[in-house]
Amino acid sequence: GGAGSGAMRAAVWTDPVVVFMKGSPAQPLCGFSNAVVQILRLHGVEDYRAHDVLQDPDLRQGIKDYSNWPTIPQVYLNGEFVGGCDILLQMHQNGDLVEELKKLGIRSALLDAEKDQEKK
Repeated sequence: GGAGSGAMRAAVWTDPVVVFMKGSPAQPLCGFSNAVVQILRLHGVEDYRAHDVLQDPDLRQGIKDYSNWPTIPQVYLNGEFVGGCDILLQMHQNGDLVEELKKLGIRSALLDAEKDQEKK
């Protein structure tokens, strides 16, 4: 394939949050990719780099080889492979995602939502 591990490393480091998915955030083309987009949206993370692997078969295979993870979507935070949809969902549910985003200097929208509930 054309996309070597150097190209992959560069691709995962372009932004603090990088997602390899099927389709685009505006139009995800699989349920798992859609779930990742929805989870990020819940946290107010709209400004991230999304790569549509359906547009690029080399990228699709290359990123699987790079992460040693057989499925798409894949989520990277600060160049670190986090996992797929199920792992992101787990991190969302147990609060880890809020902490990980905080490390990137991204304040989760859920923190503000919780504050509003406390005010009542």
